[in-house]
Amino acid sequence: MNTKLVGIAAGILLASTSAFAQSSTVTGAAGGAAAGAAVGGPVGAAVGGIAGGVAGSAIERPPQKVVTYVQQAPAPTKRVVVKEKVVVGQPLPETVVVTPVPDDPKYAYAIVNDERVIVEPSSRKVIQVIQ
Repeated sequence: MNTKLVGIAAGILLASTSAFAQSSTVTGAAGGAAAGAAVGGPVGAAVGGIAGGVAGSAIERPPQKVVTYVQQAPAPTKRVVVKEKVVVGQPLPETVVVTPVPDDPKYAYAIVNDERVIVEPSSRKVIQVIQ
């Protein structure tokens, strides 16, 4: 019975990730699958992958000028470190200060755990982690 469930879960997960080609969707699906697996095993991974894929597809990638601005913005003098992993689609902790992007109020950014991240200001949801 468990082998059958694992096969079904894997099939659903593969179908959900191939249905969405954008990288944010794949990132969302992978993050959702990992979270789902931790909570509910293989079936949780399948459900989490689908939910994460849908959430990832809803996040619009910022324009290149916003990415460039965040890449070039000066780092704060005090390093910001949080225990939680920074994940696309998840909000930053309330303790992290986000700074608005001057020319585009739809976006804000923060530098957390030495990673530059672009966020949606109202929800603090991570839109992109800049590599």
